Amino acid sequence: MRIGVVVHGPQIVDTGFAEKILGLLKNYGTVKARLGGTMGRTAVIDANLEGAIDINYKLLPSQSIDKISEDSDVVFLINYGKSCVTGHAFGYKVYNRCKSDPNLIQIERPGEPDGTIIPWKSNQIDLADAVAKDLKLKVMDPSLVAKAVQTNCISNPTEDESIVYRKIAGVSADENIFLNGIVIGKSTSSDVTLIAENGILTQILGGIIKEHGVEKLGKIELDVAVVKTGLLRRSKIKPRIIDRNIELFNKHNKLNISYLSHAAEDIYKLKDSDLVVTVGDDTTLVAADILYRFRVPIIGITDGDLDRVVEQGFRTVGSMIVELESGYDDIIGKKIFSELFNGKQTMEIENIENFKSKIIQIISNTTSKYNLKHN
Repeated sequence: MRIGVVVHGPQIVDTGFAEKILGLLKNYGTVKARLGGTMGRTAVIDANLEGAIDINYKLLPSQSIDKISEDSDVVFLINYGKSCVTGHAFGYKVYNRCKSDPNLIQIERPGEPDGTIIPWKSNQIDLADAVAKDLKLKVMDPSLVAKAVQTNCISNPTEDESIVYRKIAGVSADENIFLNGIVIGKSTSSDVTLIAENGILTQILGGIIKEHGVEKLGKIELDVAVVKTGLLRRSKIKPRIIDRNIELFNKHNKLNISYLSHAAEDIYKLKDSDLVVTVGDDTTLVAADILYRFRVPIIGITDGDLDRVVEQGFRTVGSMIVELESGYDDIIGKKIFSELFNGKQTMEIENIENFKSKIIQIISNTTSKYNLKHN
């Protein structure tokens, strides 16, 4: 039997269950695995599992399932949600977004008392039962899961099709709310509904909207957007450092510098840069944390509006953080992009310290209120 596995999120990897499940499924056939979504990529790298889990593609979970099902007899979606409510809602939505009508089995929160296995296709019940016994998990009836998810959903209470409502499952008070990788607000209760008008998020019922995040987000299709709450990575981990075969501050070679202003972009494409300029608190935190694995320092342009999207944040030696007054990070970022990068995402320089001096000059020409933090 050809078994495809789609691994979603960092928690299933950090707990060791991704590796355990991949090993277990080899008893049933040949196994091929890939990442679904992008948040688990760093966890796969830290666990040194790139050889077992393909992390080369930036696809949604449903897209990953469709792709791997092309040459698989059955596909397992393995996930470790914050709760069974969020995990079941996630699986239900992913399954219904698949275009290939896959033979899908979901393994959810395998290390918890409420861990479950859901055979989303009825012809996979026997296999689901067998794997459930191996993992000591309960098998859930997919129709009951679907009914529970649908009960918690909200349909548009008006006839105006330009207004879209979306209720978030399993959220707790005081959690970040992400839409397509961007923090757009914070919950104030466990009952949260997002409202978009003409593609623009306008309200968060049960939460506080972050206007700056909404501006970065732009127009969206709320009913199909990727929604996450809480931390992007909950585990406290030891990062795996991957040695680079270059001499980072060699003054005799040209250095490749990149510019990043959006945390939802593919930061891993910048892993071969010698330095990355990041704009925004969350963008800086996430980029610095990921690039730490590849020994890439950053120059972060921030204004103290941090949402703490990861449990820990790491920075490569040689990094510099500039903290400005509220709102000035975008202003300075645009000037750096225009005056130093000439409107391009990458550039070459000969000396890091000279480049830092030019950035500080741009800042001091704009405002006298800033703090420098070196690492």
